[in-house]
Amino acid sequence: MVKVVTSTVIDAPVETVWDVLRNFNGHDSWHPIVADSHVERGLPSDKIGCVRNFHLQDGANLRELLLTLSDADMAFSYCLLDTPVPLLNYVAHVRLAPVTDGDRTFWHWESRFDTPPGREQELHDMVASKVYQGGFDAIRAHLGVA
Repeated sequence: MVKVVTSTVIDAPVETVWDVLRNFNGHDSWHPIVADSHVERGLPSDKIGCVRNFHLQDGANLRELLLTLSDADMAFSYCLLDTPVPLLNYVAHVRLAPVTDGDRTFWHWESRFDTPPGREQELHDMVASKVYQGGFDAIRAHLGVA
């Protein structure tokens, strides 16, 4: 099993970052690899069990299921249902925490998944850089912070 763990500090209040991230279907407005997204069956994007169905810029279609969402903990988890990339049994967790020195946000993003033999490092690096680091950089740009 592959484990990807990343974290960063965003120079914005935790409530501001949470307002963006808690919208499970809002990633097409800030993540550069996401072209479009909708929640299936017209469910609200914060309803546990909702499925976001989205396309990447390259046309690939993915579906993800919201497993948990906690405003009190500023955290959510989700799993991949359908993806053209062999990230098998993929489950991810996002958690925010306040950094009181400067009113900033600590953002922890991790996942675990299986891969076909021999692709562990390749897929680890793809998730860590294109998805997670790309997301960190995109939120900074979206919020207009360093």
